[in-house]
Amino acid sequence: MITFPNAKINLGLNITEKRPDGYHNLETVFYPIPLEDALEVTAGHPEGNAKYTLHQGGIPIEGDPDTNLVVKAYRMLDERFNLPPVDIHLFKHIPSGAGLGGGSADAAFMLKMLNEEFRLKLTDDELEAYAARLGADCAVFIRNRATYAEGIGNIFSPVSLSLNGYRLLVVKPDIFVSTRNAFAQIRPHRPEHPVREVIALPVEQWKGLLTNDFEDSVFPQFPAIGAIKEEMYRQGALYASMSGSGSSVYGLFTPETSIDESRFEGNVFNLLLK
Repeated sequence: MITFPNAKINLGLNITEKRPDGYHNLETVFYPIPLEDALEVTAGHPEGNAKYTLHQGGIPIEGDPDTNLVVKAYRMLDERFNLPPVDIHLFKHIPSGAGLGGGSADAAFMLKMLNEEFRLKLTDDELEAYAARLGADCAVFIRNRATYAEGIGNIFSPVSLSLNGYRLLVVKPDIFVSTRNAFAQIRPHRPEHPVREVIALPVEQWKGLLTNDFEDSVFPQFPAIGAIKEEMYRQGALYASMSGSGSSVYGLFTPETSIDESRFEGNVFNLLLK
């Protein structure tokens, strides 16, 4: 069985308060986009007594393969259901450390695929609960639709929003942004324009109203990321923003807008939303 985990962008991201447990409450809208990895699982015969083998391709993934979120997803369900041994093939196309949720999507899609392949009969609510144990934004990829998120990014409610027909440009520079450092510079506050109110407006009115609080801490540290956003507006973006805590920046354009991709350094993805 093969599936194609997709990325997301954050439409607005306000850090509203610091919690007693040290985490932060926030508000954002997760919006799925057609930038995809490829994930395949087959009943297999891993070497030795191992229950799984992970084969990786595409963009290199640093770290021990056993710590990959797709492996953690398999282990989690294996503890309850004693799953058959599997071969896992993961081809990475979504850049890591980009604020695009690629690893989280892989994990959530792994849970859904195992549920279907081995007829585990888990409901979406149960799958979301498992996904939340893997990461705060993993669960949003279970239903995989435009979603308003509160709390630490784990309290969901659907929103009526379609960006179909817009051209989306995503630029991931060769810059690593530490989420920990990005949070360290944040000053929580209640937004003047809540995300849910702004996204109800036409996209042409989002500029200046729909904000990502991480930009205030990330752009001074990495001016090149801020410059990407400025260049998108120079080229006619209706709205542009950093996604998550970075380092990718996206812009929404009309499909007729001519975009000079050579003005951007790094990975550039030009997508039509539909």
